[in-house]
Amino acid sequence: MKPSAWTQLKRDLTGYAFLAPNFIGFLAFTSIPVLVSVLLAFCDYDIISPPKWAGLKNFENLLGFHREKGSIAANDPAFWKYLWNTGYLLLGIPLSMACSLGLAMILNQKLRGRVLFRTLFFLPSVTAGVAVYMLWSQLYQPDFGLINSLLGTVGIEGPRWLEDPHWAKPSLILMSVWAGMGGVNMILYLAGLQNIDPELYEAAEMDGASNWQKFRYITVPLLTPTTFFILITSTIAGLQGGFETAYIMTEGGPFTPHGETTTIGYYIYTSAYQFLKMGYAAATAWVLFMIVFVLTMINWRYGGKRVEYG
Repeated sequence: MKPSAWTQLKRDLTGYAFLAPNFIGFLAFTSIPVLVSVLLAFCDYDIISPPKWAGLKNFENLLGFHREKGSIAANDPAFWKYLWNTGYLLLGIPLSMACSLGLAMILNQKLRGRVLFRTLFFLPSVTAGVAVYMLWSQLYQPDFGLINSLLGTVGIEGPRWLEDPHWAKPSLILMSVWAGMGGVNMILYLAGLQNIDPELYEAAEMDGASNWQKFRYITVPLLTPTTFFILITSTIAGLQGGFETAYIMTEGGPFTPHGETTTIGYYIYTSAYQFLKMGYAAATAWVLFMIVFVLTMINWRYGGKRVEYG
C-alpha cells in the first residue's frame, strides 16, 4: 500500500531536517568561502579597505617572468623557492610508505603482544601535532638536544639541524617519517596484508619460492590498490601541508634569502595574515589547487594502470 501524500511529505521533511545541519555547514564553511576566494584571487584586498578589481595581476605577479640584466627572472622568486621546498618535502612520502609497509608486515606475524605494539606505533598519529613538533624541536636543539648529545658520545659533532639550510628540510622529513610510519598508512597496509589469500603463499612455498620472491610477486602486486590510495592521499596532504611544522618549529627559516622550510601552505598564511595580501594569498591557493589537481590526475592516469585487484 502506497503511503499518503501527507505521510510522504513528513518523511521527506524529516530527511531534509537530518541533512540540514551538514548542508548548512557545507555552505558556510566550504562552498561559500571557496566562491569568495575565487573572486578575491582577482582583487587587491588588504582586509582594511574594500576589495579592488585587479584582473590577472595577482597571477601575473605570482607566475610571471621578466628580463633583468640580460637574464630572465621570476616576478616572485619566493613562490618558486617555496614550491621547490614543498616538492622536496614530498620525498618523505616513499620513505614513510616503505616504513609503514615494513611495520605492517612485522605486526601481521603471530607475535606476542602485537596488539600492544600496534597501539604504540599508532600513538604519534593521535598525539596533538603541536606537542610532537615542540618535542622534536627540543630533540633537534643543537647545543643540548638529545640527538646531538647521543652523537657526541660516539665522537660525532651533530649539525645545527633546524638552523642549517642544508639540514633543515631533511630534519623535517625525518620527523614526518617517524610520525607517519605507524599511523593510518600502517593500518591500511595491515588490512591489505590480511586480505591476501594465505594459499597463495603456500603454493609459492611448494614451488620453492624464497621470501623475497613471495614479497615481490605476491605481496607487492596484491597491495597495489592500497599503495595507490596511500600515494594519492599522501601526495595531496603533502602539497597542502607544512604549515604547522614551519610555524612551530622553524617559522619558515632559516632564511637564505628565502625560507628553507617555508611551504606553499605557509606562504599562503603569511601573505594573508602577516602582509594582509588576501587577494594574492587567494591566487596562490588556487595555483596550489591546480598543481594538486594536475598531479592527482597524473597519478590516477598512470599509477592506476599498475593496480592489480587480485
